[in-house]
Amino acid sequence: MLIGMRIVATGIDLIECQRIAELWERHGDRMVNRLLTPAEWAYVRMHKDFIPRLAGRFAAKEAILKVLGTGWRGGIAWTDMEILNDRAGSPHLTLSGECARVAERLGITRIFISISHTANYATAMATGVSD
Repeated sequence: MLIGMRIVATGIDLIECQRIAELWERHGDRMVNRLLTPAEWAYVRMHKDFIPRLAGRFAAKEAILKVLGTGWRGGIAWTDMEILNDRAGSPHLTLSGECARVAERLGITRIFISISHTANYATAMATGVSD
């Protein structure tokens, strides 16, 4: 799938699910509305134990920001990154807003992501490529 593509940057993140559980307990819907798009939240909450999936989305968005090299500055919003799953369960990313503008400036045409989680940890890797 990467034939003819050039890797521009990679990012990785690891988070303890307990940290996300504590954020959820303190901030609930306010946290979710800031972190996830409505479609992402619909996916996450359809699972009985949704914290690992919520943590996975958090880790993925952190990894994506490492690819973009921005951190949380310059008008970046959590919801500028939407991670949904295809029919096979593979996550795919859609960028909007400032994240899309930064990716374009860097020549990134696609960001591949991988998310894994257990009851205790969630990790994600992102790879930005250009055509």
